[in-house]
Amino acid sequence: MNAYGAKSHDGMPVRPGMTVPLPGHLHAQRDKLVELADMGYTDIWSAEADGADAFTPLALAAAWEPRLRLGTAIVPAYTRSPACFAQSVATLADAAPGRFAIGIGSSSNVIVERWNGIPFEEPYKKVRDVVRFLNDALSGEKVAKSYDTFTVDGFRLGIKPETKPQILVAALREGMLRLAAREADGTIINWLSPEDVSRVAAVVNEASGGQPKEIVARIFVCPSENTETVRQAARFAIAAYLNVPVYAAFHAWLGRGDELRGMWDNWKAGDRKAALAAIPDSVVDALIIHGSPGHCRERIKAYFDNGVTTSSLAIMPFDPELRHWDAVRALSPSAHA
Repeated sequence: MNAYGAKSHDGMPVRPGMTVPLPGHLHAQRDKLVELADMGYTDIWSAEADGADAFTPLALAAAWEPRLRLGTAIVPAYTRSPACFAQSVATLADAAPGRFAIGIGSSSNVIVERWNGIPFEEPYKKVRDVVRFLNDALSGEKVAKSYDTFTVDGFRLGIKPETKPQILVAALREGMLRLAAREADGTIINWLSPEDVSRVAAVVNEASGGQPKEIVARIFVCPSENTETVRQAARFAIAAYLNVPVYAAFHAWLGRGDELRGMWDNWKAGDRKAALAAIPDSVVDALIIHGSPGHCRERIKAYFDNGVTTSSLAIMPFDPELRHWDAVRALSPSAHA
């Protein structure tokens, strides 16, 4: 049986994954990674914003637990120079042959510009150019080419992985989704409901020309029946993301503009308290999975049924009484079985 009893799409396997790093120090996570694999999780997906870098947790896991597939969701296209980016990708692909996927995205103006001091310009072209450059560099040939957003003159990777890693593109709206379908092996999506997946998957599948593409979803979960506590905490996370211009545009495209108008207007006016209060329960319940473990597993299954092929569960600490590892166990594929 597939994970969560979900159906596969176009022969793509159903892959249940978990977001890493797990809570606690990196050096102490080996046993937990082994347990993840024992529980039926197939993948781990790292991120890169203000905590651990994306590669180090996966490098540790590559040595500690060979059953896990490793992926980044995501590495910003801007924050590494092209040659350095290629070296990082090739190194991890060589350390874990055949089980590493590099997820690349534009990230946001906050992370790129405010935190890293790099102009957040032409995000579509930047992501596209990094994808194209990585494909060129991973061939092992010398790269001497001008891309639209940078030029590489004579770089050749000194390490060539036995297996080329899959390249995935983080995408929200149609332009980036189509790029992921045309020029990469799939896409990474987040901050959307199971029902929203159908619209996103349709764009990917149409643009791919019938070629099966991986669709990885970061899914925010808090298996707690302390409903009001979860909703109130979740509103802070929703406001933090959905007021970022790229995410606001995404949810307007998804048709959630009327529901979010009150939050957006109050946020722009500087009234954070009113902005939080204006987020409807319906939006919280659509974007954050919460409730009993059984209900949460059914909602996770709905993501798969609507077109997701791989999950990256993010356990959210919205209920202070919830223990992270209890949630990991309760949501695992083995719990369903």
